[in-house]
This record gives sequence, structure tokens and C-alpha cells, in this order.
Amino acid sequence: MRKDILVSYDISDDTRLRKVYQLMRGHGQWLQYSVFRCELSDQERFKLMAKLTDIINQKVDQVMFVDLGPAGDQNTRFETLGRPMDSRPRGSIVL
Repeated sequence: MRKDILVSYDISDDTRLRKVYQLMRGHGQWLQYSVFRCELSDQERFKLMAKLTDIINQKVDQVMFVDLGPAGDQNTRFETLGRPMDSRPRGSIVL
């Protein structure tokens, strides 16, 4: 089963920050600075976590995963003020 996962990160080094951003671009939809929404299976989530572990410094960086439940209509779980959420069609994710 695929789940909607909100991934947010705080990376203290610009080089590692760029690497994390590039990795995340291939796994989800960029929502805001350092925040992505990903539709992932458990296996894909574990693979992503392993790749992130190889990039970050675990003493000073942080990546947070928030399980939003079964994948589906993102608009049922997101509420925004101001500019509406970008509802671009989802593309395929290839690992």
C-alpha cells in the first residue's frame, strides 16, 4: 500500500542541503522550502531513508517523516491559507 508522506528537513551544510534537495526532487512533490510530499510504499520509504542517511550528518542535521495515511486525494489532508496548493498531475516515480 502506498502512503502519503510529508518529508521535512533541516540541513546545516549547504553542500549536504543541495544533495538532499536533489534526492528529494526524484521522490516527491516540492511544497515549500525543505518540505516535500511523497507517495511511497514502505519499501520505497526505507530506501529513501537509507539514501538520506548516507548524505546527512546525524549529529547536526534532521529529516522528519510524517505519515499522512493511505495515498489518495491530497486535497483532503492539506489545508492552505493564501495561495492554493499546487495540484499538478503526479508523475511516475522510478527508483
